[in-house]
Amino acid sequence: QLQASGGGLVQAGGSLRLSCAVSGRTFSSSSMGWFRQAPGKEREFVSAISWNGGRTTYADSVKGRFTISRDNAKNTVYLQMNSLKPEDTAVYYCAADWGNTGAIRTTARGYDYWGQGTQVTVSS
Repeated sequence: QLQASGGGLVQAGGSLRLSCAVSGRTFSSSSMGWFRQAPGKEREFVSAISWNGGRTTYADSVKGRFTISRDNAKNTVYLQMNSLKPEDTAVYYCAADWGNTGAIRTTARGYDYWGQGTQVTVSS
């Protein structure tokens, strides 16, 4: 199971930190990703991190503002979001690519399990 939390309402320029707690599977040997979906739009890739945290990747739209990290001792992945913009408003989902210790995937179909999503709303 993946349980995302940390969403909320924030003003433009503010910050939020999302968390995704993972249970039931081998978190420490899996890469993890964050995706988001705004109303009327398709789900889009935000960021991903390799199984050991050694590699990360970001969508161009969030590069330099968002930081993904993980704590394998706590089975949790984080997404620190700074300098938030109204266009960042969306439901944010964490996803697990079980057992992937290779290349990070940036498409939704590459991920096996998904959390329930947490709403992020950025007001202007």
